[in-house]
Amino acid sequence: MFKIDNIEIGGDRVIIIAGPCALENEEQALRITRIVKGVGAQTFRAQIFKPRTDPDSFQGLGLAGLPILALLKRETGLLLITEVLDPRDIEKVCDYCDILQIGSRSMQNFPLLIEAGKTGKPVMLKRGMGATIQDYLSAAKYITNQGNQRLILCERGIVTFEGYTRNTLDINGLMALKDISGFPVFIDPSHGTGRREMVVRAALAGIAAGADGVMVEVHYDPDSSLVDAKQTISSEQFSELMEKGRSVAEAIGRSM
Repeated sequence: MFKIDNIEIGGDRVIIIAGPCALENEEQALRITRIVKGVGAQTFRAQIFKPRTDPDSFQGLGLAGLPILALLKRETGLLLITEVLDPRDIEKVCDYCDILQIGSRSMQNFPLLIEAGKTGKPVMLKRGMGATIQDYLSAAKYITNQGNQRLILCERGIVTFEGYTRNTLDINGLMALKDISGFPVFIDPSHGTGRREMVVRAALAGIAAGADGVMVEVHYDPDSSLVDAKQTISSEQFSELMEKGRSVAEAIGRSM
C-alpha cells in the first residue's frame, strides 16, 4: 500500500483508471477526461505510445502528446498513467505523469523494467498475455530490485484456447496475486475480454474478487476510437460500472 498525492493505492478504496485506449488529439482527451472525472474516476488513462501488432496501425502520438498530458493535469488535476515502451523516453515522460505503465508486451523487457524502477515513480506492470504467475512475479523483481516498492500489478487476461473473447480474464490469477505478492493488484477487463458488452460485468467480478483497482477504456463515441473500439465502453456504460461497482465494493467492506 502506498500513496500518490492523497490517493491511497491498495487500501480500502477501489481505484478507477479510465480513459481512451490512446490519446488522439487535445479535444478528444479533454472531453473524455471531464466525463470520467465527473463520474468519479481518480486516474486518467493517458496513453501516448501504442505498441501495435500491425506497424501500419495508429501508434499513438508519441512524445508529441506530452503537452496534452500537461494540459490534462492542469485542467482536471486527475492522476495520469501512461505507457512507456523505450527506456530512452522514461526521463521525459516522468515529468508529465504520475504512474508509469509497462504493458503486457513489455513485461519481460528487462532494461525497461530496470529503468522504470530506478525512477522511484509508481509503476504499473501488466501481466504478459502468455506469462505464468511466477514469470510475472519474477519480472516484477526487476523493478523492485531497484529499491522501488511503489508497484501495481495488473491482470489483463491471458491467451488460452478460447477464441470468443480476446483474452481469458484470469480471476484465479488476480486472487493468487492478492494472496502472495504483497502489492496492489488491479484488473483490466477491457483487454481481458475484448468485448464491450462484457467489460462492466468483468469489472464487477474483479472488484468482488478483491481487485484494488480497475482500468477500463472509455470513449464518448466508442465506435470512432482509433484503437480497440470493440472493447471500449461508452460514457453511459462507464456510469453503470461506477454505480454498480460502488454497490459491489460496499458489499465486501470497501469503497469506490
